Amino acid sequence: MAGRKPKPIALRVLEGNPGHRPIPTDTPEPKLPAECPEPPSYLSRMAKIEWRRVAPELYRLGLLKELDVQPLAIYCQAYADLRKAQEVLNKDGLTYIHVNKAGEENLTVRPEHYIVQACMKQIKAFCTEFGMTPSSRSRLSLPSEKKDGDGLEELIQ
Repeated sequence: MAGRKPKPIALRVLEGNPGHRPIPTDTPEPKLPAECPEPPSYLSRMAKIEWRRVAPELYRLGLLKELDVQPLAIYCQAYADLRKAQEVLNKDGLTYIHVNKAGEENLTVRPEHYIVQACMKQIKAFCTEFGMTPSSRSRLSLPSEKKDGDGLEELIQ
């Protein structure tokens, strides 16, 4: 099927429904956990640090449901892998001299460069899905606080 992927309903609500299309009310939504989930135990230390940085905010916005734990874990591990590979590149440089079987020296790009590139793609995809890019974040608006009134607005709706 061609066209854009549908956005999560919570994200559409936060954006203020700019297309003014009806938001489906009968779409099954995963359960919002009672509290922000802890990072899965199998994540690396750096991935858990990223989880603790990002998860509370996604949870606060209503974007971290029960079924979103695994995609968030993938994002966090990709972030940790990117950091580790980037640290190698920062220390050792982008290229190295490789000597082939014939004894010839060739300037070769480090494998960590390709790891960084792959991780960046994963991270960007996750950030786009969860409204974590600057452009998608600029479209978000939190629901306003209830105003004190006579309750007439609630009766009309």
